Amino acid sequence: MRYSREHKQETHDRIVRKASVRLREKGAHGIGVADLMKEAGLTHGGFYAHFDSREALVIEAFGYAMERSMEHWRKITDEVSPEKRLALIAETYLSALHRDNPGHGCSIPALGAEIARESPKARKAFAGKLDEMIELLADYIPNLPRKAARKQAIATLATMAGTMLLARIAGSSELSDEVLKAGRDVALEGAKREPKAVVAKKAKS
Repeated sequence: MRYSREHKQETHDRIVRKASVRLREKGAHGIGVADLMKEAGLTHGGFYAHFDSREALVIEAFGYAMERSMEHWRKITDEVSPEKRLALIAETYLSALHRDNPGHGCSIPALGAEIARESPKARKAFAGKLDEMIELLADYIPNLPRKAARKQAIATLATMAGTMLLARIAGSSELSDEVLKAGRDVALEGAKREPKAVVAKKAKS
């Protein structure tokens, strides 16, 4: 049976979506192609009709997952004033809900360490999406020159991802909750800190 181009694209997208969840849950090497295809309701034999290699699927699934994170950030900050957006992202990111649902969360704490050991092609793709995340967060830091906003965005993202990684290591426990709170406090403090130029201007007025 010959399927339409639209049907093939829909199938391709379904594989990517399912793979993005399972990879974040199980890790880049914790699940095989056969299992990924089974999750999508397809046979192992049909894999190469959609992807040149397992690496190609992994790269696309990583990219999809990171795009979903950025879409989520845009959605929750859509009706929030600019100066509150970064703080809102930090607060929702460093939550028990995110900690307990890695399959639908940020790829950085779920897969970052594994990506660092992947091929140059995979690392380059992941780095590109990471840069997009940083740029998006920098957009949510008003009253700062772009270079300074980007620096703060990197620090905030590093704090959030590192905190989430440690919280998941600790599991759903008092220690994990303590880690989340500590990271959240630091991230929110940084997100709400006014730039020196604005503080100085207020002091003169």
